[in-house]
Amino acid sequence: MLNITRHPENPIVVPGLFEWRKATVFNPAVIIDNGKFYMIERTAGSLTPCKNFLGLLESEDGVHFKHVLDEPVVTPDMLGFPYGSVQDPRIVKIDDTFYLNYALRPCAMNYYPTGTGIPERSIPQYPDGWGEEEVHWRTRSGILTSKDLIHWDYLCDTTPLEINDRDNILFPEKINGKFALLRRPEEYVGEAYGTKQAAMWISYSEDLIHWEEPKLLATAGPEAWEQKKIGGSTPPVRTDKGWLVLYHGVDYDTVYRVGALLLDLDNPEKIIARTNHFIMEPETYYEKFGYQIPNVIFPTGNVVKDGLLYIYYGVTDTAIALATVPLNEIVDYVLNEKDRA
Repeated sequence: MLNITRHPENPIVVPGLFEWRKATVFNPAVIIDNGKFYMIERTAGSLTPCKNFLGLLESEDGVHFKHVLDEPVVTPDMLGFPYGSVQDPRIVKIDDTFYLNYALRPCAMNYYPTGTGIPERSIPQYPDGWGEEEVHWRTRSGILTSKDLIHWDYLCDTTPLEINDRDNILFPEKINGKFALLRRPEEYVGEAYGTKQAAMWISYSEDLIHWEEPKLLATAGPEAWEQKKIGGSTPPVRTDKGWLVLYHGVDYDTVYRVGALLLDLDNPEKIIARTNHFIMEPETYYEKFGYQIPNVIFPTGNVVKDGLLYIYYGVTDTAIALATVPLNEIVDYVLNEKDRA
């Protein structure tokens, strides 16, 4: 049995302090640089509309975080969408550059907590024709770059703008001379795509600008906990037995749980092993009840320090929590599960 330990001070990051994060914080990117933990949080100052920003925090121990700045480091306005939301960052560092994957919703949404699953949502009315066409609502994914985690530059869109594509996650190093990217295109569903539900795909690029056609990596399994859809969660972690990738599975009651994959180091299209059963599910009050979607565990950051894997995850789209597990134990656990590759 795998023993993943929730931190006793959970949730470790909560809303408040500044206007742009007073309503909610969740789904963070986390990285260790020069011995210090850095977190990029997704925030909102209100739920109606729920316009999301990205803020920067730092920590010496990976548990107690404080803000580097009292204002966001990334806003949808900076990306050209003043009525939008920038969401679900994932971060890696390659050479001397930080690369931040993000999802951009061109128009923010209104959220009304109901406690019954996905909240009721209404489409705000914006000036200048925003939101009048279906394509306006499609989530675009892209990459920002930085040298200092504070000043960010737009690099590219990683997926076509005419489709919804989220959970784009870079591998932390080139593989066979190419950058590798996990994706979850929502429209790539059907017989022609080899999957009945939204699934995990992988794509490659030589320059981070031009991306090859994606290849199907993993589809939703037969277990109920992941039958609605699956998607990548955290940046891949290199181990001597393969790339460890946490992924999220969603059931038809919209409960979010966590599974894990091991991918071949030289050919990440090859799944070495995959968990049959989820390794985390909503258990505590903060994972079951919140401002927005109940029953959600959504990891978006992981780092390794002293052999321990730190898993940072959003809970109910309301706060940020931390769980830890020895890296060798979770790798061995995945290897001992039945291989579904």
